[in-house]
Amino acid sequence: MYVWPCAVVLAQYLWFHRGSLPGKAVLEIGAGVSLPGIVAAKCGAEVTLSDSSELPHCLEICRQSCQMNNLPQVHVVGLTWGHVSWDLLALPPQDIILASDVFFEPEDFEDILTTVYFLMQKNPKVKLWSTYQVRSADWSLEPLLYKWDMKCVHIPLESFGADKEDIAESAFPGRHTVEMLVISFAKDILNYT
Repeated sequence: MYVWPCAVVLAQYLWFHRGSLPGKAVLEIGAGVSLPGIVAAKCGAEVTLSDSSELPHCLEICRQSCQMNNLPQVHVVGLTWGHVSWDLLALPPQDIILASDVFFEPEDFEDILTTVYFLMQKNPKVKLWSTYQVRSADWSLEPLLYKWDMKCVHIPLESFGADKEDIAESAFPGRHTVEMLVISFAKDILNYT
């Protein structure tokens, strides 16, 4: 378990928007050590952390992060991307979904977006705040976003103070190329009901 450069950038984005977080329902997927989710909780959001239900040690790391940060109110659930589970069905509508460096393996991209799409059905106004590290120019989310009727806005790192080689006295993101995205439904589907 490791704090990846993308987690620091997403945490910076949350800190920059901390005034809008109190009372928001926030779900972090692929949470691992949960830095973005912990920051959101510390800023007053109602946070649920999730990682793969098939990796109980990852869920335990999420629980330990909550314990070390005195956040007993944060829920931890096992969600496996692309799988419908009771935990996924039981989640209340979310306002923000956090995803730090989950777009790592291209074969997982569609499962991630399938899960996000399901959550967007519960609240069509939900936004996915995601950071990812550019690893290959050949990888693209664009065709899958189109397939799932989603759109993506690239957020310039300098717009929230994350364009430096170090953030919050951390050596991250360093020289890694990190992108910040906000993903939502492509259309305002509420107008089509």
